[in-house]
Amino acid sequence: MIKTKSLIANITEVPREWVFEYYLELDEKLCGQDVKIKSVFNIQDKNPSLCVYYSKSHEAYRFKDFSANKSGDNISLVQIKFNLTSRGEAAHKIVSDYNKFLLTNTVDYGLRKFKVRNKYKVVDFTTRSWTNLDEKYWTTYYIGSKLLTHYNVAPLENYKMVKEEEGETKELVIKGSYLYGYFRKDGTLYKIYQPMVKDNKFIKVKDYIQGLDQLTMKVPYLIITSSLKDVLGFMKLGYKNAESIAPDSENTIIPEHVIMALRLKYKDICVLFDNDEPGKEAMKRYEEKYDIKGVILELSKDLTDSMRDHSITKVREVLTPLLKKTLNKTK
Repeated sequence: MIKTKSLIANITEVPREWVFEYYLELDEKLCGQDVKIKSVFNIQDKNPSLCVYYSKSHEAYRFKDFSANKSGDNISLVQIKFNLTSRGEAAHKIVSDYNKFLLTNTVDYGLRKFKVRNKYKVVDFTTRSWTNLDEKYWTTYYIGSKLLTHYNVAPLENYKMVKEEEGETKELVIKGSYLYGYFRKDGTLYKIYQPMVKDNKFIKVKDYIQGLDQLTMKVPYLIITSSLKDVLGFMKLGYKNAESIAPDSENTIIPEHVIMALRLKYKDICVLFDNDEPGKEAMKRYEEKYDIKGVILELSKDLTDSMRDHSITKVREVLTPLLKKTLNKTK
C-alpha cells in the first residue's frame, strides 16, 4: 500500500511558528524564546534589528523590524516580504509552500514543547566616579562632564539583571569600563549605554523621551535627534535659539499627544536623524504622520560622529543653512 501525506487547505492549519522559521530561514526552532536577526527588508542592516517574539496579548508569534519599521503577524511577514497585494494572497502562498514542505520533510509541530521564556530585566546598578577613560571617550565628541551631568548621565560600576526560569531565579552582573546609566531628574534609570559592545549597546529599562526633563521651552525651535548622545552633541553646538530631544530610538516615534503639546511651546520643530536608510525612513515617518520636515547632514553617519570626524566648526558650517532652510516650512 502506498501511503500519502495529508495536505492542508486552510491557513489556520499552518503552524504560525513554521512561517517565521521557514521564510526567515531561522537556525533554531521557536519554542517560546525571542529571536533577533538581520533585517530581511533592509539589506543595509548591519546589526540584527528584526525581532521575532511571542506576544502574550496575541498568544502567538509576531515580528518587529526596527530598521525597516515593519511589523505584524505571520501573514503580514509574507505579504510584505513578497510584496503581495493582500493578506489572502499571502495566506494562499503560505498554504502552498507548507504543502510542498510537508511532501519533502517530516515534521510534527504537535509534539513541540512550547513555553514562553522570561527575559532578563535590570533590577539594580552601582554608579562610580568618572575616569580618564570616560573623559577620553566622551570628549572625542566634544561632550564634557558638565553637559553629561546636566542630562543625568552617570558612569556605572556594574548593573544586575535577573529572570525567573523554571522556578529558579537567574542573575547576571555586568561589569565593564564603558558603562553609562541614563537617568531622569528623579533618579530613575531609563536606559543603559554600552558603547563598546557590538550588540545590545542600549538596554532599555523604562520608556522615556530623552532630554525632555531638560527642555526650557523658552526658545523658538526644537530639534528631534536620534539619540541622547546626539542631543548632547546638538546642545554642544551652541545654538541659542534651539534645544533638542530624542525618542527611545530612531525606530520609535514620539507619541502624537506629546508632539501636539510641544507644538504649542515651539515656533517650529524639525528632525535630524542618521543619514543612512533607517534614519531617512524614520524622518519620512515624522513627515507623513506630523508634517515635520527632516534635515539630512551629509557628513558622517550621525551628528556626533560628524563632530568627531569633522569638528564642531565644520558641522555648524554645514548644518546651520540646512536648519534655516527647513525650519518654518513644517506647517
